Amino acid sequence: MQKKKPSGTVNKACLVLNQNYEPLSITRVKRAFCLIYLGKAEVVEPYSFKIHSISTSFVAPSVLRLLYFIHVKRPSLPLTKRNILKRDNYTCQYCGAQNVSMTTDHIIPKKLGGEDSWENMVCACVRCNNKKGDSTLEKAGLKLIKRPKKPHFFFIIHNLVTIPDTRWRQYLFID
Repeated sequence: MQKKKPSGTVNKACLVLNQNYEPLSITRVKRAFCLIYLGKAEVVEPYSFKIHSISTSFVAPSVLRLLYFIHVKRPSLPLTKRNILKRDNYTCQYCGAQNVSMTTDHIIPKKLGGEDSWENMVCACVRCNNKKGDSTLEKAGLKLIKRPKKPHFFFIIHNLVTIPDTRWRQYLFID
């Protein structure tokens, strides 16, 4: 006899927050409900639908918070061309151009001692990259739109996850 698959509502995504409201992971409503029922978590933001049993109904969690703190070692984001372009939103950090061919550029050129780092590499359009070449920003007459920095762990979540509920945005530090 085949098992009956659960309905679509219990398979919806649920954001799991640590006790301090820091995002930890994403689970399914079914697993989230189990954590709540066992007294390990509480609903922070409910979905508009409910989970029904024979005698009662419960709010379905969109965001839940664990009642105890979990220590987690965050994975580091690798320094790649793709990740630099994503961090800078595919926008040239010198002229602000978008929807053109993009590459990465070292702010301090390697020839002058610049290194491969999040703080020294930016997204640049081909035109600005060629204009700058192996010179400094001052010599090329260019200015940065914003100083580059290493992205936070939430950048990973933001770029890998489709956010099914707009109320997640505040917990993922998107707004």
